[in-house]
Amino acid sequence: MRKLTYFIACSIDGFIGDPGGDASSMYAFVTEEFLEFLKSEYPETISVEGRRILGFDDAKNQQFDTVLQGRGSYRLALDANITSPYAHLREYVASRTLKESPDPNVTILSGDVVGAVRELKAEDGGLGIWLCGGSRIAGELLDEIDELVIKTYPQVYGSGMPMFGSDFAVTDFTLDSVRAFDNGVLVRKYGRKR
Repeated sequence: MRKLTYFIACSIDGFIGDPGGDASSMYAFVTEEFLEFLKSEYPETISVEGRRILGFDDAKNQQFDTVLQGRGSYRLALDANITSPYAHLREYVASRTLKESPDPNVTILSGDVVGAVRELKAEDGGLGIWLCGGSRIAGELLDEIDELVIKTYPQVYGSGMPMFGSDFAVTDFTLDSVRAFDNGVLVRKYGRKR
């Protein structure tokens, strides 16, 4: 059984973006030390364009071979004329509005997203599945998330897009590790409490 990991950046108060979903203020915290951590442990979470610019486009995937994101997250790439932002992964986009994929590497999930994720998790072998965002899809898939890797940036947003866009439901996770960086970023890893 493959794991679904919600690997996400957020503010101290739990927002993954401003009310419109913009999280570019967090980019200021991507220092050399933090980037080395991402490049060595989670290189597949950096887009094809980012990997090219940073000079490690041939890095081997460490954690994930599949990425799932919502239409809002995918829209950021489309707005930059990028149709396959994570071409080094199998890409899935959950959307009720996109009818067909603009790229052969991107599969649009427009029906039962929970069922599709269960099928992906049931595949034999391979690496894990990265839930890239956003808020609504994370809320919809909360019961399927096996692991949280939360990159908390030392900023308070006050309001914005929450990590989980869902109704109130208590879901317990256990803290597996915490790593602190000199720039004030914390990376916390949680596993679903069984």
